[in-house]
Amino acid sequence: MEKADSPKVIFATLLVAAFGTVIGAAASDTASVAGQWKLTVQSPNASGTPTVTFSQDGETLTGTYRGASAGGGPVMGTIKGNNIRFLVPSQPNGVSRPIEFVGTVEGTTMKGKVTIRGMEEGTFTGTQSASAGSDPGH
Repeated sequence: MEKADSPKVIFATLLVAAFGTVIGAAASDTASVAGQWKLTVQSPNASGTPTVTFSQDGETLTGTYRGASAGGGPVMGTIKGNNIRFLVPSQPNGVSRPIEFVGTVEGTTMKGKVTIRGMEEGTFTGTQSASAGSDPGH
């Protein structure tokens, strides 16, 4: 059995401590997007200014979407680091065509690509509302 002050025990202790610090830092590097966001969406056939309200539990996003072309509905997605991806169900003319947003978050702004599956692609930008940014439930 190794003594508590042996080089192997000291090295193993430091390795475990360092690994725990790296894991903790990685988990805390996930952007916080909880709250309301005002989006601007541009595509070849349409543009709009929907809002989305996120609740965040670690990397999991849920929430609601409000917009003229897609109406309103639930949002499901993920945030990993500053990479965000979320889906909005949409059924124009009774045909299911989810809207997918994929982008990056920098502080209180986001930007990226929006895809209306099977129809078209465009871009989006977003700004977090001033009162957002904290989700007391999480």
